[in-house]
Amino acid sequence: MKVFKRFLFTALFYLGISMQIFAQVTALEVDSLMETALSKLDVTGAAIAIVKDGKVVIQKGYGFRDIGTKSQVNEHTNFQIASTSKAFTVAALAILVEEGKIRLEDKVKHHIPEFKMYNDYVTENMNITDLLTHRSGLGLGAGDLMFFPDGGDFGVKDVVRVFQYFKPVSAFRTQFDYDNLLYIVAGEVIHRASGQPFSTFVENRILMPLGMSRSKVDKKAMLKDENTAAPHSLIAKKVKRINFFENSESAAAGGIYSNVADMTQWMSVQLNRGKYGSNLDSTLFSAANSKRMWTIHTPMSAEESKRYKSHFLGYGLGWFLTDNSGCMVVSHSGYVPGMHAEVILVPDLNLGITILNNSDHSGGALNHVVTNAILDKYLGLSELKWVDMGVNFLKQNKDKGDAETEKVWAKTDSLKNQKIDIQKYIGSYSDRWFGEVQVYLKGKELWIRSVRSPKLNGRMYLYDRDIFAIRWDYQDMNCDAFATFTLNKEGKAESIKMKGISPDIDFSFDFQDLDLRRVR
Repeated sequence: MKVFKRFLFTALFYLGISMQIFAQVTALEVDSLMETALSKLDVTGAAIAIVKDGKVVIQKGYGFRDIGTKSQVNEHTNFQIASTSKAFTVAALAILVEEGKIRLEDKVKHHIPEFKMYNDYVTENMNITDLLTHRSGLGLGAGDLMFFPDGGDFGVKDVVRVFQYFKPVSAFRTQFDYDNLLYIVAGEVIHRASGQPFSTFVENRILMPLGMSRSKVDKKAMLKDENTAAPHSLIAKKVKRINFFENSESAAAGGIYSNVADMTQWMSVQLNRGKYGSNLDSTLFSAANSKRMWTIHTPMSAEESKRYKSHFLGYGLGWFLTDNSGCMVVSHSGYVPGMHAEVILVPDLNLGITILNNSDHSGGALNHVVTNAILDKYLGLSELKWVDMGVNFLKQNKDKGDAETEKVWAKTDSLKNQKIDIQKYIGSYSDRWFGEVQVYLKGKELWIRSVRSPKLNGRMYLYDRDIFAIRWDYQDMNCDAFATFTLNKEGKAESIKMKGISPDIDFSFDFQDLDLRRVR
């Protein structure tokens, strides 16, 4: 999934705008495209909205909210919009800036005294802008394992202190590495500066004023709403409903529920640089703050494209930014188990596209190929067979990923009768940020479990000398892992290092960041 995502992610950001008369896209064309894409990519349900020149071109649902009940998706069906929530966090901060309660240049410690990074300099100098721009020096997805899978007991109080235990992979403010946890810290800044929980502030100060009446940050209220899409994944080669990803602590990084009808309001206020209302006589945030959101703070490497003529790529505040033949594309994608979201804005065309779906296995593909096909049409570019390209690429990479994992499990099966001294591995191990992990006997089998993240519980299968493959009970995401034991001179395990088995494992399963040491 991640390889496919990176491929299409790159393609998306190098979409170009030709300097010719731009075409229009009709609702019928989008209908046909969506029906074809859902069918060919085997997506359970999706919804799309397009706004152009201040008018809604289409807002419509397709497929099923739940594959079991066959309940239909419509334009008001709520989905988890995942990391596209980050732009809402930025908007909330902009509101507080304009009220004089914060400055984006404020040091994080000014608002959260207990905040601590991996060294004193970064701790003292990290400001609010740094929380939003993926340039902390930490590695990709550092610490996400506290919240992936959900169901753990980690909270904000853990997050604001956890960074001291990580080793940086780059110098502060020099390199882009996507993170989620620092957006959770940004949510805590909002809480402390406003005196309101993040969810309350966003609902009262953003969702309600914009008329996004069905959108919520409160997961409990949302899950009681019948018109909410259920997440789905491909398990044992069959599409099945899976559990909702539920973690209110990570709301500022990706916890909003919304629908395409409401998202037309969100896209419009963005395209109108903070203005909203029938006569654009109300202001959510200023044009100056809009400009700041859409200014690159963290440059990234942009690949050349003869078709799309892109020259730069980078991250602003809550948005990815690139140029396309002199025009700008502003976008962000989002993912939680069983849900994918995409929001794309082309300010120079006064164009916005949102697509949401509830299929883990091919939802990312759907969002990217559909938005690419629509953008090509609006930009007057020659047609490419995006849906077929997506189908082929997804199959190739699934086959490759499956082949790698199948080799691992075939090897463990060949060693199932090999005798090993299980006792040397049994015991409690601890990591400074993740807490205790126990290796124990269940019957005659070796198992491993996390004390603080109980869904990480699984059987260990011998893979090589002192290396085991773990098959977790949790299978909503592809996250099985290797555990490599280091033994002391007496032959007893002293530590464990871990990493994912599949090449397609989601980066949020940062097992590689664990340093598990035996508890004496």
